Amino acid sequence: MNNSVEKTKIVEALRQVVADGYALLGETHLCHWNVRGPGFFALHAAFEVQYTELFTAIDEIAERIRALGSFAPGGISRLSSMAGFEQIAENASADDMVAHLSKHNRKLVANLSKARDLAGKNGDNETEDLMITRIQIHEKHIWMLDSFLSD
Repeated sequence: MNNSVEKTKIVEALRQVVADGYALLGETHLCHWNVRGPGFFALHAAFEVQYTELFTAIDEIAERIRALGSFAPGGISRLSSMAGFEQIAENASADDMVAHLSKHNRKLVANLSKARDLAGKNGDNETEDLMITRIQIHEKHIWMLDSFLSD
């Protein structure tokens, strides 16, 4: 890595990814619990796959932050404040849940891309690779969520 200023920028980008990931995990879990309607079984299962996978990914990213010599963010209120996600109503329709999760996956992809670019620019190949993998996974989630809503 070129210098400590650039390393700090990478760490801050990763901290944002952790916060966004936790917010998305919480929203996905809420949708898993409360989804109803004709698509219940498919969405209930899909949401569980997504939040379970995301929990493991967040841990890996937080550990990358630690490997870079910094502290990972934590605490529900801190993570929520950092992410700034709007929360979905508990009684939202299935379609609204899917659209909401697609939107927040897109926000996460944008911040993953920022972290990827910073890491790539500064020779942090490990972080860059981790971000590329996460982008691919979330783009697949977006495709699947959007496909549910299309005619």
